[in-house]
Amino acid sequence: MTPMTTVNGTLLLYHHYIRNEAPTIMEHVNAFLRLSRFKTWGINVELGLPPGIRELRFRAIVMHYSMFGDYPFRLGREFLHYVEQCRESYKIVFFQDEYQFCPQRFDVLNRLNVDCVFTLLEPDDWNTVYRKRTSVKRFHHTLTGYVDDGLVELAKRLGKPDDQREIDVGYRARRLPFRMGRGGQEKAAIATEFERRASESGLVLDVKPGAHRRLNGLDWYRFVANCKGFLGVEAGVSVFDLDDSVRLACEETLRTNLAVTFEEVEEKILAPLEENVFYRTISPRHFEAAAFRVCQILFEGRYTGILQPMVHYIPLKKDFSNFDEVIRLFKDNSVRRTLTENAYRDLIASGKFSYREFIRGYDEELSLSGIQETIDEQTTQRVAAALQKGRLVREMRAFMLTLIFLRFPGRDRMIQFYKKSIKPFVWKLRGKTLPVQSNQQPS
Repeated sequence: MTPMTTVNGTLLLYHHYIRNEAPTIMEHVNAFLRLSRFKTWGINVELGLPPGIRELRFRAIVMHYSMFGDYPFRLGREFLHYVEQCRESYKIVFFQDEYQFCPQRFDVLNRLNVDCVFTLLEPDDWNTVYRKRTSVKRFHHTLTGYVDDGLVELAKRLGKPDDQREIDVGYRARRLPFRMGRGGQEKAAIATEFERRASESGLVLDVKPGAHRRLNGLDWYRFVANCKGFLGVEAGVSVFDLDDSVRLACEETLRTNLAVTFEEVEEKILAPLEENVFYRTISPRHFEAAAFRVCQILFEGRYTGILQPMVHYIPLKKDFSNFDEVIRLFKDNSVRRTLTENAYRDLIASGKFSYREFIRGYDEELSLSGIQETIDEQTTQRVAAALQKGRLVREMRAFMLTLIFLRFPGRDRMIQFYKKSIKPFVWKLRGKTLPVQSNQQPS
């Protein structure tokens, strides 16, 4: 039996689709790899478990929020088993979207004996959500994202003077499921009502809810740079589904009545649970607007105590009762200039919300695990070799799986080629026999 090697460093597990670029996720992931003073190795669980890692035991294991956004969680059976076996490792989990799949989330925390959770929940709710249901001892409040150096440079490169921007007010948001409560509906509601009321204001609007209106990559940042103002709401939801009953009830209601309205679902299911746990926060959108000096028009809210009304943004009441005053303030160039400069100064230039500052706080927690900042070269080389073992096969498999989601000429032939040639080859490398279907064709 190969002896276990204890690695004086950190293993970071995260999930990122090969077929879909998610810059905010990778900015967060890369912050650990680039900025932590402790040696860190990252594994994208989409590629599968590197076989050589089974003989390694890391001083700390960090599980990223990207693996827990939907259920089944992306921390698959092999990874679960590996982390479970690492009994001496200090285990840290980062969560977002904690309002859903709570029983399953609690089960993972208890099964893996997680030591510390970085959560979007504010301290007043740590007992209600986690301490009563899990064995986790330590908690830290965190944000959905921070200010990346690349964002600041991009804003400098793509930014325009206010008078050269072609759009007065812009916005993009997707419609969210009813089970997220009224807070989830606000993201689309602000766009619909603002556009209706502002139709005769003389403002140039590009305000569109719906997933099909989304912009990605540089297209998104060019859009932000071309706006004088931006609508916004707090990230998060107003219904925290602690026992999974809300999701199941909403799914059953929609299954029996596809035409049901949010108001009907709210009255029947959601109303008693609205704001049962406070789960709202500032989002990367607000940092992006601040970096590009875009004036923010936001629904009133806490915004984690970071954004202050008429210091960093123009507050819009959720019933739109102050809409005329909001438009008057927004049309005042000096008001916009003051708010955008304040936001840039406090959110961007101060460095308080940079990834560098975030990792500094994370490193303080990590130091409790007993990790040293130095690691010997022999161990470093062994870890690198273990992570590379079988990598080509794992990447090929992950790439071939992306073809399922693409439509192009010859797609069906490529899938058949994978099933008949590549997949049996992969199984053979693993020393396994590929099962066959009843028609004797490879599955």
